[in-house]
Amino acid sequence: MGTDEEESYHAERPAHHVQVSGFWMDEHEVTNAEFRTFVEATGYVTTAERPTEWEDLKKQLPPGTPKPPEAMLVPGALVFTPPAQPVSLQDVGAWWVWTPGANWRHPQGPGSTLDGHWDYPVVHVSWEDAVAYAKWAGKRLPTEAEWEFAARGGLDHKRFSWGDELQPNEKWMANTFQGHFPDRDTGEDGHIGAASVKSFPPNGYGLYDMIGNVWEWTGDWYAADLYGQQAKRSVVHNPQGPDRPHDPSEPLAPKRVTKGGSFLCSTRYCINYRPSARRGLTFDTGMSHVGFRCVLTPPSQPAVRGAKNEK
Repeated sequence: MGTDEEESYHAERPAHHVQVSGFWMDEHEVTNAEFRTFVEATGYVTTAERPTEWEDLKKQLPPGTPKPPEAMLVPGALVFTPPAQPVSLQDVGAWWVWTPGANWRHPQGPGSTLDGHWDYPVVHVSWEDAVAYAKWAGKRLPTEAEWEFAARGGLDHKRFSWGDELQPNEKWMANTFQGHFPDRDTGEDGHIGAASVKSFPPNGYGLYDMIGNVWEWTGDWYAADLYGQQAKRSVVHNPQGPDRPHDPSEPLAPKRVTKGGSFLCSTRYCINYRPSARRGLTFDTGMSHVGFRCVLTPPSQPAVRGAKNEK
């Protein structure tokens, strides 16, 4: 688990030994059609469809942060909106736009629909939304260790889920960003933005889109220094993640681990299209490149302690 590669991020180093018990995993990300079935059966309302409560939000912000305008506290989500010209890569606000009315039903905001996209991964789902779906389906979110094990598809010490080359025989193996990030996606892999599930070859375990397309929620809290701590032990058995989140760059933000990268990962900006890559995202955030898939513990296996799938 993890990596020792020089071209990687600090939070995914070092490589260390982990053992996980057997589990089943969804072969692809949960789709819009599948999520619609859940919503119709339960009446569930996602985080992005609810007003933002300032009392909850300010707990994640530095003390003294002024309350934003009421127009910013309405239901909505962050939508990737490519700028018209090159911009500084230090300014994520140049391509992420808070969009009132954006949610899983309207991924680009009011007026957008899911017509022709029912087999695309559902997005704008928070960690809480993903957990609610998983419970309804009789499943759970994977631990980070389970997710990474599955993403490797049986290959050890390989940079990608399919080997060490990004494009073996000049073939694109995952939905990522080509061109000049973030203003010009050339779509050389056949897609600009998200793709329908199973658009690319499966890995060695028959799992589709473990890399690219959309980031995927896991059950674990995010700690930037976790791999360094785990590497002190010879083997870590069924790790459940830390007991609490820890990200020095945003110490107040309660983050869960997301894995796999997305259609926005680029050689120029975000090289997270690898099994070892990891990042933290606040559990109540909805974005247009974040989705999930579920796992199930076989009856013969002892249950994984909820995979931390509780708030």
